[in-house]
Amino acid sequence: MDSKLTLKLNQEIIERAKLYASEKKLSLSRLIENYLDSLTNDQKKNELQISPFVKSLTSGVKIPADYDYKKDRADHLAEKHK
Repeated sequence: MDSKLTLKLNQEIIERAKLYASEKKLSLSRLIENYLDSLTNDQKKNELQISPFVKSLTSGVKIPADYDYKKDRADHLAEKHK
């Protein structure tokens, strides 16, 4: 259920926020609602939620923390272009 909320803000900030919302093709109300939702969401602030689709793409292969992909790629290309 939507409810009205009256806010008292600096006019310059309002104008910048309206421009930003317009560029994002959002209403100012939706922009503020999204912001307040992100602030008050129950999830841990630094924890990203991974979608089921992205989870389905995982292979289960563990990559060592010290893996040097640049060296591995350079070795591969050197071998490829001998």
